Amino acid sequence: MRILGVLFCVFIFSFCQEKTEDLIPINEIKEEKLPIETEKVDLSIVTGMFDPSAHDSFELIDISHADREGLYLQKETYKAFKQMNEAAKASGIKLTIRSATRNFDYQRGIWERKWAANIKRESNISNLVNAKNILEYSSMPSTSRHHWGTDIDLNAFENSWFESGEGLTLYNWMNEHAATYGFCQVYTAKDSDRPNGYNEEKWHWSYLPIANEYYALAQSHMEDNMIKGFKGAEVAKEIGVVNNYILGIDKSCK
Repeated sequence: MRILGVLFCVFIFSFCQEKTEDLIPINEIKEEKLPIETEKVDLSIVTGMFDPSAHDSFELIDISHADREGLYLQKETYKAFKQMNEAAKASGIKLTIRSATRNFDYQRGIWERKWAANIKRESNISNLVNAKNILEYSSMPSTSRHHWGTDIDLNAFENSWFESGEGLTLYNWMNEHAATYGFCQVYTAKDSDRPNGYNEEKWHWSYLPIANEYYALAQSHMEDNMIKGFKGAEVAKEIGVVNNYILGIDKSCK
C-alpha cells in the first residue's frame, strides 16, 4: 500500500507539472485580449486636402520673393527662405520663388491639363503610359511634396538654365549654402541610389526640418489605394506611386 501511495503522488505531481507548464502566463492572456486602437493621423496636409490661405501654419509670400501673388508656404519654411535669400543677396544672387504650396485641387488642375494634352497628341495612349509620362516631372494629386508647404521651385523650370551663367552661379551657391538653412535638392539625377521617381529638378528645394516629418507620415501611413479623385488615379497602385515617387528622393535629404 505504501508503494502504491508513493506512485500515486509521483503521478499526480508529474501530471500537475505538465499542465502548469502548458498554461499561458496571466499577463500574456491580458495582453492578447487588450484591444489595439488604430492610431489616428491627420494626413490632410500630406495629401493636400486643405486650403493654405485658411490654415494657421501657412503664410502668404511677399511679392518681392515670388514671380506672382497668391503663393503660400509654411511659416517656418518661409522664415528659413528669407534668411537664405538675404545671404544669397549678399553674394549677388537673386532667389525667386516660382512655385510653393499647391493643394490637391491645384495639383489636380496641373495633372489633368497634362493628361488631356497627352491624349490630344496621341488619342490611343494608355492610362498607364499617360501617367508615367506626366510623372517624369509632375506629381499625382495627393502625392506632391508641394502639398506640404515645405518645397519651393526657384527661378526656372529647365535644368539647362542652371548649367551656365546666372543659373549655374545660383545652383552652385545653393549646393554650398542651402543646407545651412535647412534646404535640400530632393530630386537629383537618377542613379543606383535613386533609380525611381521624378527626373532631376535643379530648381526644386525642400525645407527638411518640416518636410521630413511629412515624409515619415507618408512612409508609414500612405498607400497607393488612397490615391484617387482624378483622371488616371486607378494606375497609382500598378506604378507604385507611394514607394517610387513620394519616397523616391535623394538619400541625403532623408
